[in-house]
Amino acid sequence: MKATIVALLAAASLSAASYDIADILTASTVLDTRAKDWKPGDGLALEVSGMDWTADGKLALSIRKGEVWVLDGVLDPKPNKVSYKLFASGLHEPLGLLRDGKDLLVTQRTETTRLRDTNGDGVADEYLTAGAGWNVSGAYHGYAYGPKRDGLGQLWVTLNVDMGDHADNKAPWRGWGGILGHDGKFIPMVAGMRSPCGLGTNLAGDMFCVDQQGTWIPTTPIYHLRKGAFFLNPEGIASEKLPESPLKLSAKIPEKLPYPEALKALPEMRPPAVWMPYNKVGRSGTDLATCDTGGKFGPFEGQMFVAEFTDAKISRVFMEKVDGEYQGACFPFVGGFASGIVRLSFAPDGSLMVGMTSRGWSSLGTKAYGLQRLRYNGTVPFAIKEMKAKPDGFELTFTKPVDVARAGDLASYRMTNYTLFYSGAYGSDEIQAAANGIVSAKVASDGLSVRLKIDGLRELYIHELHADGIRSAGGETLDHADAYYTLNRVPKN
Repeated sequence: MKATIVALLAAASLSAASYDIADILTASTVLDTRAKDWKPGDGLALEVSGMDWTADGKLALSIRKGEVWVLDGVLDPKPNKVSYKLFASGLHEPLGLLRDGKDLLVTQRTETTRLRDTNGDGVADEYLTAGAGWNVSGAYHGYAYGPKRDGLGQLWVTLNVDMGDHADNKAPWRGWGGILGHDGKFIPMVAGMRSPCGLGTNLAGDMFCVDQQGTWIPTTPIYHLRKGAFFLNPEGIASEKLPESPLKLSAKIPEKLPYPEALKALPEMRPPAVWMPYNKVGRSGTDLATCDTGGKFGPFEGQMFVAEFTDAKISRVFMEKVDGEYQGACFPFVGGFASGIVRLSFAPDGSLMVGMTSRGWSSLGTKAYGLQRLRYNGTVPFAIKEMKAKPDGFELTFTKPVDVARAGDLASYRMTNYTLFYSGAYGSDEIQAAANGIVSAKVASDGLSVRLKIDGLRELYIHELHADGIRSAGGETLDHADAYYTLNRVPKN
């Protein structure tokens, strides 16, 4: 899982323990991609902004400069003969793509557009409005994301708050998310987001969104989207006064309070399902994808994988529902990608496609853009697979049996808890930190789980675990010994 790049088209080659990163395309020279004599060797500025798979197993990509391309051959063992076909052009910064039957749905700033190829020549000849009704201000950050379909079949779209010149967050629905009705009209559902770039469902079909740290957002959150919820950022809350709003705040926006106190002060504010602590896990979350591969991606079926722009890496998230509220733990996973990650998509073969563009922003990835594939190589990692809340602590499940003596030793673990400061400032330090006492550690008979009894659990606080002393029965160290659990509810039983 501590993967580095295995390059098929460029650079050095290093092996990975359980997951390998392979280049499909990175940093090609830009030529005239519309020319009739264009060929793959001429290069393509593959600034990936949306991904989905066609019915015949090809990869459709939107790129941020307004085009949709269809790639064939990306799933070959050595994808050095990938073919590229321009499917659509002239779009306004599309930031999401979804296959719908034989058509492609793409969300650009002004609308969600249905792209249709009516004569079967592989090129869209109809561009139809499939969804609209949100404000377009012309602000630099006036993005629209999606669509993604939930378990009820509803199409979700999320909207950025405006920033910079021409910003107008009093205009309708900035920082909101909603569904597209049967007539294509935008139906607002949730408010209080800043840059809700990444949408995706869990296996139950519930819709989630990853936002980005910034004003009013202490660190990267993952939200469970549902009607009438307000989350964190109030900059677009003026739209609550519109007749279509499902939300009317019953109190003023609290400010300069520890986050648990802010939640109590505003009943409509819902906690993120998971906080991803700044720097420790990531800085700018951009997308999420739930693993539903039948085991082809390793031992993490049903878990979410979250893309990170600034650190050019992917984190892993385990979630559970306690007392009606989602919560769970995030774990480091794989880093070393070529550029800032914007989109993730699991492929039919169980690998994970990683679409990237730096767009001129800061990222640890050194390339301007690219497309890479993350594959499980069959070597089972030694990792904390799940972290579940219990009335008096947590239960850890591992991917392999543990060394019983070490796992039962209290000195193998450390835990602290802390919260964040809710204000209009950009981000937050960790505040009100306190140590948790490890009272006992009971190892299951099969060695695959450990029940930790913990003192000092606090609802609505992040609980940070370090399990540096754990080893597998075969003597392996954990790939990542750190976990960060967002404890929205302490279970009653």
